Amino acid sequence: MRRFGLRLLPGGLLLAAASVLISVPELGDWASPLVPAAAYAVTAAGILLGLRFGNVRVLLSLTVLALADQTLARWAPRGDASMAAGAVGGVVALMVPLNLAALAWTPDRGARWSQVRLWTTLIVGQALGVAFLLLPAAAEAARALWRTLLEPGRHQWSALGQPALVAFAVAFGLALVRFARRPRPTEAGIVWTLVAAFLALGLGGERLVATLYLATGSLILIVALVETSYAMAYSDELTGLPGRRALNDLLSGLGPTYAVGMVDIDHFKKFNDTYGHQTGDQLLRKVATTLMDVTGGGRPFRYGGEEFAVVFSSLSADEASPHLEALREAVAAMPFTVRGRGRRWRRRRRSKPAAGRRPQVGVTVSIGLADSNGAGPTPLDVVKAADEALYRAKHAGRNRLAT
Repeated sequence: MRRFGLRLLPGGLLLAAASVLISVPELGDWASPLVPAAAYAVTAAGILLGLRFGNVRVLLSLTVLALADQTLARWAPRGDASMAAGAVGGVVALMVPLNLAALAWTPDRGARWSQVRLWTTLIVGQALGVAFLLLPAAAEAARALWRTLLEPGRHQWSALGQPALVAFAVAFGLALVRFARRPRPTEAGIVWTLVAAFLALGLGGERLVATLYLATGSLILIVALVETSYAMAYSDELTGLPGRRALNDLLSGLGPTYAVGMVDIDHFKKFNDTYGHQTGDQLLRKVATTLMDVTGGGRPFRYGGEEFAVVFSSLSADEASPHLEALREAVAAMPFTVRGRGRRWRRRRRSKPAAGRRPQVGVTVSIGLADSNGAGPTPLDVVKAADEALYRAKHAGRNRLAT
């Protein structure tokens, strides 16, 4: 739950800031002249960053928001009660959530530049649909966008037609499911962008309010893009822990007193050979989750392979030792159920496990601990000393802490 909350926090804060800006008259009067230029600047910055990092999903989402804002400003201005303006507003409110939901479920590996042609075709097709609704011959289709699906009065709190409300509800549900299955910055950003788009299109009010909310949605996507780029550089994709680059950055900025623990999963190579690499990855994620709960202010990192590092920024080895002992005991008590079975394990087993039962295996770790007071003047010396202590723990029988 903590990971979900951290992913959702930036977008929620940005949307809350936009709402405060709108609700406080003094701030709104001051910011109103800046909103149109800020919206253009945010979109341009997002497109440049999307091109720089090659993130097609963010690029396309920004394009959808920008086109929606410009379409409403030019062909469906606030106060225009004509059928054409209503048709344009209705189709924009219908297509924005559906496009964002589709982009939420577009896999990163599939969203490469080869997909730009497909999405360009889809967006152009939607633009042609808007143009068609402006024709007198499309009056019946335009009225369908405001068709009553539920009893009148159930949606008077929103300026949207019921088909658009249904589209937003479905899109929001799909985006939440996608985020629950894949809690990454872009998925969280799309969830909040849908909320921002709904506030822009569904509450009515001034044109600048809609532009501000849509620009906030674009800004949320930009922040998600930056978070994604940071995670790619500093985080381990398999476990979600910070990687070695983040460890090196932390070590270079520590004070005179700190301790480093090197944690290694016992018999991991044998485990991989027995149960398969997929199950080995599951074990790495499970151990990483336990490391996240280390006490004493320790910060866990994925060091490489089956090895992890835990840094205590202001503790000596003697002070950090009880916390690592508690961690070692927590891993030893951790139940691990084998879910995926490798080919080698299937070949070795002569009989199938009982129906409904999956084998549980015991997991232990060995830990080496060193601190800056006795290991030398550089972080590299401390890590090297902790690694040497780890090998002593291994040679002494494993499942123990050595300093």
